[in-house]
Amino acid sequence: MKNSNMLTGLDRVLLSGREYVGADKIDGPLVFMRNTHPIGYGELVECIDQYGKVRTGQVLDTSDEVVVVQLFEGTSGLTLPGTKMRFIGEPLTLDVSEQMLGRVLNGLGKSRDGAMLPRGEGHRDVNGLPINPTSREYPRDFIQSGISVLDGLTTLIQGQKLPIFSGNGLPHNQLAAQIARQAKVRGADQEFAIVFAAMGVKYDVARFFIDSFEESGVLSNVALFLSLADDPSIERIITPRSALTLAEHLAFEKGKHVLVIMTDMTNYCESLREISTLRGEIPSRKGYPGYLYSNLAELYERSGKIAGRDGSITQLPILTMPNDDIGHPIPDLTGYITEGQIVFDREMHARGIYPPINGLPSLSRLMKDGIGEGMTRSDHPHLANQLFASYSHVKDVRNLASVIGEEELTVLDQQYLEFGDFFERKFVHQAFDEDRSIELTLDIGWKALSLLPAEELQRVTDQEIEQHYRS
Repeated sequence: MKNSNMLTGLDRVLLSGREYVGADKIDGPLVFMRNTHPIGYGELVECIDQYGKVRTGQVLDTSDEVVVVQLFEGTSGLTLPGTKMRFIGEPLTLDVSEQMLGRVLNGLGKSRDGAMLPRGEGHRDVNGLPINPTSREYPRDFIQSGISVLDGLTTLIQGQKLPIFSGNGLPHNQLAAQIARQAKVRGADQEFAIVFAAMGVKYDVARFFIDSFEESGVLSNVALFLSLADDPSIERIITPRSALTLAEHLAFEKGKHVLVIMTDMTNYCESLREISTLRGEIPSRKGYPGYLYSNLAELYERSGKIAGRDGSITQLPILTMPNDDIGHPIPDLTGYITEGQIVFDREMHARGIYPPINGLPSLSRLMKDGIGEGMTRSDHPHLANQLFASYSHVKDVRNLASVIGEEELTVLDQQYLEFGDFFERKFVHQAFDEDRSIELTLDIGWKALSLLPAEELQRVTDQEIEQHYRS
């Protein structure tokens, strides 16, 4: 048999579709086959059980000795002698269509709502195609989410990947739904198509998103890929790839601006760890595979804008930090790949603040290029810097007050405490259905700063103070 690297195109055509009977080993969602022809990595596989039922799989590992196949529907009921494997000779593809908007699909892009899917406009490799870095257009367009703490301090830019670092029991799903409903590009008649990928979430979470989109009237502009908690865990690995494949079609072939929400990336990484363990790979930090970084990068780097094309892909991955540990491998590696993070604070949530976003560890690295004169407002960059600096000092004053008591604080420190309370209750906190303009957000920020003496405002100009302070 020829080496896989020596196979010609004709060889692959002749060998594709060849069927093998009898598995060597079945372990979890993995099936091990020996004595096959040279198989390509990521190749699509059809597995036929003893009753003739067909399951879909993908080649996870290939060598001269053994081929490892992961089955998306699981291996329950398979027997070693009765298992048949048919190698298709091409990668897993998704039949994409603009008509998939408004539909509820499973992780493989098949109908979950019971209705037939429309005829596709073409098959696309779910692994995507790398974008030439020289053809990327630098993201600069401000996206107004209608949420003050985001628009004012952690501004989202079109084409950006900005993850939400949350924890169990925190309202990250509510925030994601609110952004999906309210997101818009100012000064342009542009609406976002929403591609939502759920991995290992409970049914009530999926139902929340569907109901939220239905009630707001945007469901017809949303494609939902749902791999729920009771679905095979292996399906979670392909779910974000299916969602991003449709997003690329809508953005770069249909010219749409697409907002991709992926939740929960922690469940996705847990599936990677499960498969890595079954394969007997040497574990890295906390048992995760050493290729966790590159695997996440394959997903996150599928966002952006391409020069000469109208569409864009903006990503909002959501991950729940295990034990609220921001140094855990998942948020740690995600922070290296993405352009910032939105960090939730459990203590703020306990005090009834929504969204409970801690502005100090939160960051948008592309913010500076999408705000200011002609984009938001000329005072926005300086105002944001001043709010960061003043709120940071509030934390110090609160720590001091916990030691010596508030009655022992100076008058200036008392003013900072008042500013901090106003900032959290009026600027950060807002209703779930409240959509604020950027002008209103900035005005509230100036009202907060007006609680401090003007001489404390060192990061705004005298002209800005004259125009907005105590106005």
